[in-house]
Amino acid sequence: MTRDTADNPSAPAAGSNTNVPDSDLAAFEDVRPRLFGLAYRMLGSVAEAEDVVQDAWLRWQGTDRRAVRNPAAFLTTTTTRLAINATTSAHARRETYIGPWLPEPVDTSADPALGAERAEALGMAVLLLLEKLGPTERAAYVLREAFGYSYREIADVLDTSEVNARQVARRAREHLDSERSAPASPAQQRRLLESFVAAARVGDLDGLERLLVDDVVVRPDGGGEVHASRVELVGAARTVTFLDNILRKYWQDSTLRIVEANGGAALLVTSDTGEPQAIVALDGSDRGIEHVYIQVTPSKMRQFAPAA
Repeated sequence: MTRDTADNPSAPAAGSNTNVPDSDLAAFEDVRPRLFGLAYRMLGSVAEAEDVVQDAWLRWQGTDRRAVRNPAAFLTTTTTRLAINATTSAHARRETYIGPWLPEPVDTSADPALGAERAEALGMAVLLLLEKLGPTERAAYVLREAFGYSYREIADVLDTSEVNARQVARRAREHLDSERSAPASPAQQRRLLESFVAAARVGDLDGLERLLVDDVVVRPDGGGEVHASRVELVGAARTVTFLDNILRKYWQDSTLRIVEANGGAALLVTSDTGEPQAIVALDGSDRGIEHVYIQVTPSKMRQFAPAA
């Protein structure tokens, strides 16, 4: 990658040039999926990622593009730095979030604009762990693990030395590895989900409990928009009681089906009109299901709503 930087990504775009030549427009569109995929992984929000990409477009409009030797490198650098800045304000908002926070699920069934060569850093478990990293560590991890950037390329994006880029990326990886058990393979994860859905459909509470590890954690996200637990629930017995209450009170007449979300299998719960009621993602290991992520915030399930 040729080093092209946006020296001050927090500065306003230099002008509102709307007469962008077709070649420069094509250069942006070619890399847009990657830019969105990068920003989404950094922020865990579709709307926030789209805002970052829009800001990158404004910078692209306002820059002297004749001086840019490598548009993809310039736009990746610009987007990464904008996303780093955005994580600070996002973190502040999440400190006042009502109840546990979960990333917004994305529908990857049709390979939408996530631009990933790899599915790394798309799953709920990893996105939540990324929230524990500093913005620069997060960026280094995403560039390395999700997009396969070399340490030299990461150093260029982060405006640091290759040695430091390697250290930052390694620390990020080690931190994430230390925070979770070795995850189950995608095939194992899907089998766990299929067994979970089968037991849930018939209200088989014993079957559900057998799938869970003793210290399983349930993380619900209602975002203050709908009624949901405002604390995580820990333990298999408490989890089964919680799920039983949901199944009887809220999902008794719902449709449960497996969909693809964030690059893996997830459970979509819909009402009789097809409106999403919940998206459930599991994080499993060889021990069983370790985390149950239940997204019920309506504004975070729009990608799974029926077409108007």
